[in-house]
Amino acid sequence: MFKRTLIAASLTVAALASAQAMAVTGGGASLPAALYKGSANSILPANFSYAVTGSGIGKSAFLTNTAAQFSTTGTVHFAGSDSILSASEISTYNTNFGASFGPLIQLPSVATSVAIPYKKAGNTTLNLTSAQLCDALSGTKTTWGALLGTSDTTAIRVVYRTASSGTTEILSRHLNSICPTKFAVNTTFTNARLPAGSAVPSNWVGVANTADVAPAVNAVDGSIGYVGPDGVNAASNAVVARINSVQPTSANVNAALASAPLPTNAANPAQWSPVVANPSSGYAMAAYTNFIFGQCYKDAAVAADVKAFLTQHYSTPGNAVATAAHGFIPVPTNWKTAVTANFVTNSTGNNLDINNASVCNAVGRPL
Repeated sequence: MFKRTLIAASLTVAALASAQAMAVTGGGASLPAALYKGSANSILPANFSYAVTGSGIGKSAFLTNTAAQFSTTGTVHFAGSDSILSASEISTYNTNFGASFGPLIQLPSVATSVAIPYKKAGNTTLNLTSAQLCDALSGTKTTWGALLGTSDTTAIRVVYRTASSGTTEILSRHLNSICPTKFAVNTTFTNARLPAGSAVPSNWVGVANTADVAPAVNAVDGSIGYVGPDGVNAASNAVVARINSVQPTSANVNAALASAPLPTNAANPAQWSPVVANPSSGYAMAAYTNFIFGQCYKDAAVAADVKAFLTQHYSTPGNAVATAAHGFIPVPTNWKTAVTANFVTNSTGNNLDINNASVCNAVGRPL
């Protein structure tokens, strides 16, 4: 009896320790998922969970505090999203939860590109204009010959994301700026491609996650898709197309985002995710993938863990080595400084820092 009691007590302690070990619950975008969790050099602390669901579910789970969307229970403490918070999402959240949970915080995590992997026999130097990319991904041109002005009759096979995806949003934002009659800005490919909801060609293939795109492209000649830089060699034109003669290298992504200004209203989460739909220089489809946090947490330990992570990630060099190893680019130093000053140290005096006593008194995301 004593032995059974001891074993039961040990299991209870182990269960409690496991629950405590994963004290900070999050999830969302698949594009940066390997950077965040699951790799030897992932950047999220050991007690942070990260459910890979896609940006749309990630935002929804956080904004409604519905942990079931991450296949767990309790409070959702943060989300990762390549899809920026919309004005309506911010407004709805403020109406429903602002008074009880406290303000939203949206921060650029790392800079990313949307690369265009392809497989076309005899072509290892694919270079498409943005207009040609519109034609290929909309289905306006159905063969490689029609797209490139050759006699090649190989059918274009598009590999696209089926989930609500921030990667799709970044892609469609650029295409909308080039061919607005063919693409709207949307997180779902079949709604971004106009007319929204129309059937895709029978040879096109939908996949759930960003990790599924490159293998699906490589499986069949004539394929083309879109994916984040982690998992493909974005610097190799043999596997990733140039767009407007520009390869999605770190230097070219930096050049595209260089014009993005720092927020003028630090309390507005929309200003912390700058958008450059059609940059004047650099790579065409460059953007930031984002973190979404709450400012206020009723669990002081969670607040401390979130603040410690922000302190590390937005320091210099911070997580720069791991970020580069996964094909992403750290946010610029001036942005890191601004994040730290506003949301960690409150050296700006804006009272935006995590669990600020004057803002978060008696409010916060639930225990």
